[in-house]
Amino acid sequence: YHNHPGPNNTGWDDDDDNVPRTTTASTGETSGSSSTYENYNVLTGHKNAVLDCRWMDNETIVSAGADKTVLLWDALTGRRLRKWHNHRSSQQQQHHQQDDSVVNACCALSTQVAASVSDDGSARLWDRRQKACVMTLGGGRDDPNRATTTTVGGTTTTSSSSSSYPLLAVAGTNETQQLFVSGIDPTITCWDLKMERKSYAMTGHADTVTCLTLHPDRTHLLSNSMDSTLKIWDIRPFVDGRGRRRQVKELVGHRHAAEKGRLQCAWSPCGTMVTGGSADQMVHVWDEFTTHELYLLPGHKGCVNAVVFHPTE
Repeated sequence: YHNHPGPNNTGWDDDDDNVPRTTTASTGETSGSSSTYENYNVLTGHKNAVLDCRWMDNETIVSAGADKTVLLWDALTGRRLRKWHNHRSSQQQQHHQQDDSVVNACCALSTQVAASVSDDGSARLWDRRQKACVMTLGGGRDDPNRATTTTVGGTTTTSSSSSSYPLLAVAGTNETQQLFVSGIDPTITCWDLKMERKSYAMTGHADTVTCLTLHPDRTHLLSNSMDSTLKIWDIRPFVDGRGRRRQVKELVGHRHAAEKGRLQCAWSPCGTMVTGGSADQMVHVWDEFTTHELYLLPGHKGCVNAVVFHPTE
């Protein structure tokens, strides 16, 4: 791989034959390195499984759980800063149902605002300075019989404003005022946060989407699906958003097994490589430009649920 950019800007480990340094959720060990790390804090507060957690800044973490809550933490002290709940669809509210929905995923839009998605089919925005939800997108919050009509290039499409399918993945940023969501319905929907409406939808996956993550430059989106593919989508504003035209690349080699786990995916800090969870007990790393698989790293004895690159090495 002598033509690939050097180790100073790819996230490679200089001490081990240019193997990318990654951390996997299956064991917590670092591939390509003998270093060991110890916990410096334990965040205790969720009453059921923790389904997702993300850094908001260098000192704050947001997490989502099967206990139907979104929690905000001070990572240095372990103190809980906020507890957000009430992930309920409009149908639940109309029937005065008190049960919230399981919150499946979360992401940080900025150092102040987080987003979450749940089984009620909605995405919600939370401001760390406020106790209640500041924005609700989808989930049947409007009249379920209401439809949205969009005309693009002379083609008119009509779609329902509500979704009854659980959402499992979310990614977005305040920089572009966009939020991307997907789940049981493998369509990836882009929401305009400024206008609080759907901008466009991207189709191409044949099964449930389990993870979405943005390129470091916020120009492309990476998705992992139970159809055993990773796809890269061009989300720049001038790209035609109809059909599959935003899909630019597909990466294959990993696989989802019968247990249908929610496997994650990630970009390298410089955006030249991607990786994703796999049920074949391997860590897969692809070259983003060529889509060729660069590394197949063995060692795990179970499904690899998530992999992330080292932030600097």
